[in-house]
Amino acid sequence: MLKKKGFVGLIASLVLASNLFGAKVTALKTALDEENFQLQVVVEILKKMGHTVKISNDLEYAITFQTISDNAQSDDVYFMAAHWDPIQTNMIKGVGGADKLAIFSEYISNCATGYVVDKKTADKYNIKYISDLKDPKIAKLFDASGNGKADLTGASVGWEVANTIDYQIDEFKLKDTVSHNQGTYSAMISDTMARYKTGKPVLFWTWTPYWVSGKLVPGKDIVFLQVTNSAHPKGIDTELSNGANYGFPINSQKIVANKSVLTKHKDIAKVFDLVKLHVNDVSGQNMLMRNGQKKDADIKRHVQMWLKGNAKKVDSWITLAQAAK
Repeated sequence: MLKKKGFVGLIASLVLASNLFGAKVTALKTALDEENFQLQVVVEILKKMGHTVKISNDLEYAITFQTISDNAQSDDVYFMAAHWDPIQTNMIKGVGGADKLAIFSEYISNCATGYVVDKKTADKYNIKYISDLKDPKIAKLFDASGNGKADLTGASVGWEVANTIDYQIDEFKLKDTVSHNQGTYSAMISDTMARYKTGKPVLFWTWTPYWVSGKLVPGKDIVFLQVTNSAHPKGIDTELSNGANYGFPINSQKIVANKSVLTKHKDIAKVFDLVKLHVNDVSGQNMLMRNGQKKDADIKRHVQMWLKGNAKKVDSWITLAQAAK
């Protein structure tokens, strides 16, 4: 009997010790380099809390969400820091939704998406709406392939937003004048930027935070096109409070983790809910990357600069998170 109690006590001590030494955390890195900064901010905060964190290789969104779902009840923590809500909600549902994943509050708010043209062309031809491209003469201005249609640099294959773009091309009767080009977005936008530098008209879909809006300033170098009415496959009203309508809802980026974090690691769950990053901080860091500061050492330096500049806020998050444990 004493031996049994001693064994049970030993197990309890080991469990307590493992809690004291922190959780094992895997940070799932998306394949988009510009989302590395926001991931590593969370990683460093978790390390400050005493947790052991490793960062995965680059993963496509679908694999990231599936990995989290597959580890729904794991004793360890799996998380990603770049879930776009609402444009990725179908991906979340496809891997089990709230039964398998814990989705936290807004990490980065006010992330805009929409169609963009260069301001020079927009001003010269009075282009204000995506539906203006129904005019073959206007569409041909953006023809980069020589087929007479406007070449729209669109979303990567597999991104949910690609379905919205296709839907709107159909709804606004643009099939005969606009080609939705898909591929790896980072490569496509680089080609688009090269075209812009030669002085040729450009048409592309983009989002904030992203380096593009730092390189080509909205209102100065580029303009966001509006839509004449909300046309979204999910029936979402995309009109903003000021009456503007860019065809897409304002997004936020959220942290997503395996479901068990809510009960097994309450301190981590709490900090996932508390941490906030301003959209302009991300765009600014992305611009540094675009200007050549894109090595891993550069990203880590950017993260440490942000943590130092926001030390009081970070300390308060950690205090509240540890209290939740």
